[in-house]
Parts: sequence; C-alpha cells; structure tokens
Amino acid sequence: MARKPRKPARLPSRDELLAFIEESTGSVGKREIARAFNLHGNDRVLLKEMLREIERAGLVDRGRGRRLSPTSRLPAVSVVEISGLDDDGEPLARPAGWRGDGAPPRIIMLPEKRGRSGLAIGDRVLARLTRLGNDRYEGRTIRRLPRETGRVLGIYRVTGGEGRVQPTDRRVKTEFVVAKTDAMGAKPGELVLAEALPGRQLGLPQGKIVERLGASLDDPRAIGLIALHSRDIPIEFPADALAEAAAAEPVEVPDGRDDLRDIPLVTIDGADARDFDDAVWAQPDPARQGAWHAIVAIADVAHYVPPGSALDRAAFARGNSVYLPDRVVPMLPEELSNTLCSLKPGAPRPCLAMHLWIDRAGQISRHRLVRGLMRSAARLTYEQVQAARDGHPDATTAPLIETVIAPLYGVFDALLQAREKRGTIDLDLPERQIVLDADGHVAEIKPRTRLMSHRLIEELMIAANVAAAETLEALHAPVMYRVHDRPSAEKLVELRGFLASLGHRMADTHRPNPGHFNDVLRRAENLPHAPAVNLAILRSQSQAAYQPGNIGHFGLGLRRYSHFTSPIRRYADLLVHRAMIGGLALGPDGLPEGAEDRFEAIGEHLSVTERRAAGAERDAVERFVAAYMAERVGGVFAGRIVGVTRFGLFVALDETGAEGIVPRRSLARDIIHDEANQRLISQDSVLRLGDAVEVRLREAEIVTGGLVFELISGGSKPDGKTHRPAPRAARGKGRRGKKRR
Repeated sequence: MARKPRKPARLPSRDELLAFIEESTGSVGKREIARAFNLHGNDRVLLKEMLREIERAGLVDRGRGRRLSPTSRLPAVSVVEISGLDDDGEPLARPAGWRGDGAPPRIIMLPEKRGRSGLAIGDRVLARLTRLGNDRYEGRTIRRLPRETGRVLGIYRVTGGEGRVQPTDRRVKTEFVVAKTDAMGAKPGELVLAEALPGRQLGLPQGKIVERLGASLDDPRAIGLIALHSRDIPIEFPADALAEAAAAEPVEVPDGRDDLRDIPLVTIDGADARDFDDAVWAQPDPARQGAWHAIVAIADVAHYVPPGSALDRAAFARGNSVYLPDRVVPMLPEELSNTLCSLKPGAPRPCLAMHLWIDRAGQISRHRLVRGLMRSAARLTYEQVQAARDGHPDATTAPLIETVIAPLYGVFDALLQAREKRGTIDLDLPERQIVLDADGHVAEIKPRTRLMSHRLIEELMIAANVAAAETLEALHAPVMYRVHDRPSAEKLVELRGFLASLGHRMADTHRPNPGHFNDVLRRAENLPHAPAVNLAILRSQSQAAYQPGNIGHFGLGLRRYSHFTSPIRRYADLLVHRAMIGGLALGPDGLPEGAEDRFEAIGEHLSVTERRAAGAERDAVERFVAAYMAERVGGVFAGRIVGVTRFGLFVALDETGAEGIVPRRSLARDIIHDEANQRLISQDSVLRLGDAVEVRLREAEIVTGGLVFELISGGSKPDGKTHRPAPRAARGKGRRGKKRR
C-alpha cells in the first residue's frame, strides 16, 4: 500500500506527486492518489491535469488500467558528462551520450575529495548515482575519465606573463590557461574561441585558441559577436545563397497579379527599421454602416526564395532574423531583406494581400487573399502617425490624414472592441530601449514608448494572421500554427498560492481564460505590489510555439492563429505563404510535395531557433547594460525584486531596467527561501517578489553581462515595517569602470 501524506486536504506539488508514485509499492491510479491526498471536486480535475502533464513530460510510465509507475531509472553507476553549472556554480551533469526521449535527467554532482580541482564543463566522470525523485539524481565521482575537447568563447588576457581565456558564459566559473605557442598570436583583450585540452589535476584547465574573432572588449562590436557566437547563430551566408540573392530581379509589372499600385498602402514601422514587410490601408465599407474594408499587404518572399534553394536552406537554418541593439542578423541576405522584398515607398513590389471585411463590432465577416503588385504611398513611423492623429501632422502625414490615417484608426477602434470582448491577457511590463552613440557605445537606456499607433498595427496584423489560418483550414491545406497553450495545472496552483499571500483570489477553475488573469491585474493595478502580480502572471504562462496541430492561442484568446505577416524575418510565415499560394493556385511557389509530413519537425526547429534568437538578444542587452553600468559602480539605485531564488534576489533598477543579483551570502545568515510564496525570510526581514528596494552596485562584469548588488534597504520586517539591513563590513569597494567614449 502507498503511504499516506502527512498533510492531506491540499493539492500536492509535482514533486510531492512524483515522490508519492515513486514510494508506492506498485503502480497507482488516479483514484488512489486522490484518496491519499484527500482531494475532492475541482481538485480532482486539477489532479487529472497534473497527471497528464507529468506523463507527457516522461516523468512516469502508464501501464494497464491507466495506472502510473515511476519511469525507468539510470544505472547506479554511470558515465556522465558535466553539461553546465547551476546558479551557485555547482556542476550539473547528464548521462554521456544521452539518447532518451525528452530532456535528460538532471544530475547534481557532489564536491570531490580535497586536493582536486572542481569539475568543469566538458569533464567526463564515472559516477555513482542516487535518485532524488522523478528526473533528478545526485552524483558522486568514482573516477575521472579522459576529457573530450570542447570549445569555449572568451576574452584572451595575460596575467603575470601567463595567457588565459576568460569565458563569456557566466555559468562557466573557471578560466583556461593558454600557452604562448597555443595563443595564435592573440592580443590581450581580444575575443577568441578556445578549445579545452586535457588538463592537469591541480590548477586551472588548459586550452588552446582555435579562432580569433577580430574584436577586443574595448570594441563595442564585441558585445554583439559574443551574443551571436555563444548561441551558435550563423552570421555569414553561404556563397551560393548570396549568388541567388544577387541574381534576383525586381517585379515591375502585374503579369497575372492583382494590380494594387493605385491603392495608398503605407508602411508604419519604428524609426530605425530597415526592412518593411507589411503595408496597410482601410476605408469605410460602403455596403454596411460602421463596417470597414482593410488590406494588409505582405512582401511576397516566396517569389524570391524557392523551396530547396540555397536561399531556402540558409533561411531555414536561421529560422528568423536576430535583432541586437547594434546590429541585425537577417534571415535573408540584404539584397532581398532590405531591397527587393522591402516595401519601399514609390517602388513596385510583389505582395500577398489579405482583404479583410470587418463589421462594426470588430469581427472579420469575410476575407480574401490575392497575389498582387503594390506601390507603397509612404514610409511612416509610429511617432509620425500618432502625432498626426493627435493633431500635429508633418509634411508627409498632412495629405494622408483623411484618406489613410483616419480610416486606419477607425478600423482599429472596431478591432479593439473585439479584442476586449474576447479577452486577452493584458500585462503591464515596462520595456527599455538601448540607445547607442555614433561609436557604438550606450548613450542612454530609456523606457520604450508604446503608442496607440503600435497597437493599431498590432491589431491589423493579428486579424491578417487569423484570416490566413482560416483560409488554409478552409482549403484543407497544411497549417503551421502559432500556438500558445493554457498554463499548466502546477503553475496555476503556484500562482494562486502566491496571489493568496498578497490578498488576491483568482477564479478556482482548472481551465481559466484570459479574463480571469485580467481580473486579478485590474484589482492590483494601483497597489504597491502590482509589478509583482504582473511578473507572477507572466511566469505562469506557457511558451508560444510553432506546430501543425492546433490548440489555439490562449494569450490572445483565439481559436486559430498563424504567422503570416513577417516572411522577411520569420521562416514560419514563409511556410504559410507557400501553403496559401499552393492551396489557392496562385503560382508555382507553393509547398513542395511531402512538405506536410515534415511540419512537426520543422515546427520544433523553428521554435528552437526563435528561443535561440531571444537568448542572443537578451544576452546582448545584458552586456550592453553592464558596459553602461560599469561607469556607475558604487552608486545607489532604486529598484524592485524581480526574482527570488535560494541563492539570492534578482533586482531590476527603476531607471534603466538593469537586472542584477543580490547574493544570498550578503544577506542575513538565518535567511530561509520560501519558494511557494516567492520570498526570503529571516528573523528581521521579509523580501518578496515585487518589493521596492534600494541597492548599491558592487560589480559590473561586461564579459558576462553580470551585475552584483548590495541591499541597502527594502522589503519589510515581520511586523510589516520597512526593513533596513544593519551595516556590514564592506566586502570590497569594487572598481569603477573606465570611460569608454
């Protein structure tokens, strides 16, 4: 018989659930689990969702009678390789040559005997494993095995006459010693790729430089290079792809396309945009009062990028464009992305145009796709359009106010009604913009303004994306959906617990809709902990992804959704274009035969490249911010807690949005991590997610993008009063960063 938990009458966490299944003498069913945890009513429904999730994740096996049992275990003695470091710098491992389904089990390696250097990424050891539950193990080294070579990106330095490579990845805590003969002539401060060599038992591991990347840390270009190389993002295009792009020719006559050149379509983008892949137009629908006819015209990338071509292969490998503060790594060569496929004003451009007929309530009553030739009437910025709407037109927008801008805002007002009626999660999360000077250094970090003109374009693009998915479904053609699943049962339990600790209640349903989250956001809107509520709801959400199976888009409240509007920068949109061209017999540029069979694998690949790009963009921003803050070491700043972990607090500064860590070792010695309520508690203080704090900047490391803070004040005392830590002896004044103008 399975043991009964000590504290029944509450929904178990995933770890508790897995522990219960693990410790049962045999397989168990949902009824037994519900009885053991004394679950009734809606809790049983949530339990069913949790069981499905842990089964999908491969954490349990389901046998006869739908009974659950633990997954098969790793051998007690296994060869493992060090794959990373946790946030405390402790080594994490994975089974060597892992070929199982899903992610490998997480192995936390115990410290080795005294006198031995710590394990580093790439080390291979024979380890004795102890299962901690579900997919987690504890590993103890039996003996080290010969090390397989691996590459590390870093900065070459010379310290005391000895060459070293300092890794740019903050998770790699050790430097590599490089002999002069293995340095390839690298200069101090230069960005290099190094290869780990079999090292000595004591001291730092050895390495050799295998590539010099041609930039030093003093060169602002190095920050972008570090971000791109760290994420293995392709930078240069293959020669055959460049040759195909160079040979492409413009389309200047309709030649069987719908002629849209006399329609005043306009592009509306950011002031710094270089490629323009969408144009819009609207007018009142003469057939119905209060209704609208709109067109969203998108660059016809499929015309220039045939399936299976060198351009197609290069675009697929990249998956999407990558946007860093100092550069863009495009999905397509510039001859296409910035020229032939860019909807520049006055130039004829091939396009796919989605006609949308929208009623007064913002619902799409019908739609029709055509392959056309357009000519943009103007290249407008969000700021220009908003200023014109607010009564301050310039020479470009003044002639367009009545014929173009006013109708666009009219259709936007209708679409906004539909958005509010169906409900979408409306988070208030401040964004920051990094502004670079002419030399590529950070001039300022300022809030990114969000105007109604931004939302206008956003709503028109959403409408076109919905229409594209509906078109393909009606044709029974392959669809690469953009999906966003509802939050998991476990995350909902955690979120409700955290909200309850702040005095908020969220609807107790296992299938919430966006409105349930918005109700909480509205109640918290003007309260001090509003930022914490926004953060907690954001972190409870699932990740969006690409796949051929439709589960809807939870965040937007849509039953079907695809990406159609940005084929210059997203390969998924190009697939949707090809599917529509083929399904509607609009030309020879449709999907190749058998493409649908690969859609699931393609969707997984594109989801990975999207996250890879997002990681590179985040890494670059962190390093640019660290470079900016390096000149402010020692300064005191207001901020807010945006992360609470067992190893410390993450704080975002109010003025710049810069994020850094307050290490746990710098806080009270008796502090305890209360994971469920996302706070750190000591006898004298309570530090909670979302709390306003004051911190001093102690370190700003440009190489890794890391910031280290010291807590000055913030949080609260157990009695609810403001907490101010007792003075501590300084751990080092820190060095002030040099001016790099």
